[in-house]
Amino acid sequence: MIETWIDIIVNLIIVLLLLAGTFFILSSSIGINRFPDVYTRLHAATKASTLGIAGILIGAFLFLYVSESIISGKLLLAILFILLTNPVSGHMISRAAHKAGVKPVTKHQKDAYEEAIQQYKSSR
Repeated sequence: MIETWIDIIVNLIIVLLLLAGTFFILSSSIGINRFPDVYTRLHAATKASTLGIAGILIGAFLFLYVSESIISGKLLLAILFILLTNPVSGHMISRAAHKAGVKPVTKHQKDAYEEAIQQYKSSR
């Protein structure tokens, strides 16, 4: 009886991770289509998809571990790689866009990055 409860709980955790990952990927794709400028689209593309892909890969890892007793090093490396590179690549793309002259869509906000660059240039 106890093994069946543990199996049910583990399967529920796996399903929740897969559903959460799918939700984040879906919200990422909606955000990419709906947001107004490059920076907010990059935010949607990097943050939500990182969580989505990580959730799906963790769910797949747990499924393989529970059902087949396989510890997949490839899935662990993929999770680590996604968590390390996706936010960094989004940051670098946004810096390149800013240096290329793409201005953010701001209504009542200041461009803090531009102010920091100007302050750094004036202090040199």
